[in-house]
Amino acid sequence: MVRLPLTPAEVERGQRLGALLRRARGCRSMLDVALASQISPETLRKIESGRVATPAFPTIAAIADTLGLSLDSVWAEISQPEHTIENQSIPSVARHASLVS
Repeated sequence: MVRLPLTPAEVERGQRLGALLRRARGCRSMLDVALASQISPETLRKIESGRVATPAFPTIAAIADTLGLSLDSVWAEISQPEHTIENQSIPSVARHASLVS
C-alpha cells in the first residue's frame, strides 16, 4: 500500500496535537503517560514532537483518556488555527465539564 504524502494542514494539525498533549501531560513523565496509555514511550515522543502527524485513533483515545481529555476537546483544539491555541492552557479547557472525560 502506498501512503500519500501529508498535506501541510495535516502536518500542522499533527504539530498542534503534539503541543496539546505536551501541555496536558504537564509535569508527568513521558514514560508514565506512555505506560498508562499502553503505548511505547517512543510512540508518545514521536506524537508529541509532531513526527507522527496522523497517529491511529485508538492511540490518541488512549493518551487522551490517560490525560483526562475528551476526544471532543482534543479535536476542537487541534482543528483551530494555530494562533488561537498557542496561548491557551489545559486548565482553562479542563474547566468546561463537557470537555473533560
